[in-house]
Amino acid sequence: MIPVIKYGTDGMKRVYGRTQLGNSEYAGAVSDIIAAVRKDGDKALFAYAEKFDKTHVTADTLLVTEEEIKEAYAAVDEALVGSIRRAKDNILAYHARQKDKFVNEFFKSGAHGKSTLGWIYRPLSRVGLYVPGGKASYPSTVLMTALPAVAAGVGEIVVATPNIKNPLILVACAECGVKKIYKVGGAQAIAALAYGTESIERVDLIAGPGNVFVTLAKKQVFGDVAVDMIAGPSEILVIADDSADAELVAADMLSQAEHDELAAAILVTTSERLAREVQKQIEEQTKLLPRREIVEKSLANNGAIVLCEDVDKAIEVADKVAPEHLEVCTLNAHEVAMRLKNAGAIFVGGYSPEPLGDYFAGPSHVLPTSGSARFSSVLNVDTFMKKTSYIAYDKEDLLAGADDIISIAQSEGFGAHANTIIRRKSR
Repeated sequence: MIPVIKYGTDGMKRVYGRTQLGNSEYAGAVSDIIAAVRKDGDKALFAYAEKFDKTHVTADTLLVTEEEIKEAYAAVDEALVGSIRRAKDNILAYHARQKDKFVNEFFKSGAHGKSTLGWIYRPLSRVGLYVPGGKASYPSTVLMTALPAVAAGVGEIVVATPNIKNPLILVACAECGVKKIYKVGGAQAIAALAYGTESIERVDLIAGPGNVFVTLAKKQVFGDVAVDMIAGPSEILVIADDSADAELVAADMLSQAEHDELAAAILVTTSERLAREVQKQIEEQTKLLPRREIVEKSLANNGAIVLCEDVDKAIEVADKVAPEHLEVCTLNAHEVAMRLKNAGAIFVGGYSPEPLGDYFAGPSHVLPTSGSARFSSVLNVDTFMKKTSYIAYDKEDLLAGADDIISIAQSEGFGAHANTIIRRKSR
């Protein structure tokens, strides 16, 4: 049974104890995989596909073909394709509005106002998206990673996935305009995207979730290539008061607990009555779920119901946890939501359940986890954009600041820096 914990007791260690990535025992194996792919390219990539994914891949069969895309459409119910397209419309429309803020801007500057400063926004040229294929396969991840990149105007979007047996993944890729789908997964796919092989051109950024090997690989290649985030297991925190519906709160918590055994589902409430009813509802609803065994382990490992004396304390707990998904099911839910500082996504009110964000509303479901929402953002158009400074001074404005530049450069011991200004002063 999911435990009920009182705010301020030792039991709160269970709520605050999640870490970003505690699987260092796999780091060495991931390093070896990355090194092999960097050294041997396709040869190592295909050998690992055979070893880990039991898939025979060659340079000729690496890419999904047009024929395989057609077969995928034929295998998927038309109604489901329609659902994918409506979700696509929502996601693309949401992110297209974000693109509007990326405006190149220039303004006059300098001591005499004759110079120009500014910034220039550019989308990335080539990005690689990882779509996992382990315990569960997520076509929605294709939509939630590809469409923000489409809205940003990325030049080329490619996908790597070890699971093309799910035809909906291929359909989702096609609906998003992805032209290249590589039939590889794991740390080896991350290495190939980061450094390139004979058959895979390197990318500028890698985005998308994955298992511990994928996550550690993203962490290790960061710096040679950009990554969206280093994500851990899924999590949900619900803030609720006596006005909340216990049945629905329990259902929402279970929607994340079913992800895997390491997922976390936490209720923070001011109502002891609600706490007991949610506890009972979780027990009853869990018995009906197809992934019951995973849910039970998840709740046993990481589930909790926290009793707080007031909403202020509930907000304090939520901000300290900084959860991936945060639902607010209280009176004046919007006001409570606006007081929260740390969350990947906030779902406001009883009719904004977390799965709405997973599949349909518009914002990406690729979110910071394990407390990283304290400093990280949801995957969005910004992820796929870069900002370049623009500096155009004229002689008069440069000379007005010349002595200050020379003084600072010389104080740091950089004579050549000072020299470039000195030489311009003499002209």
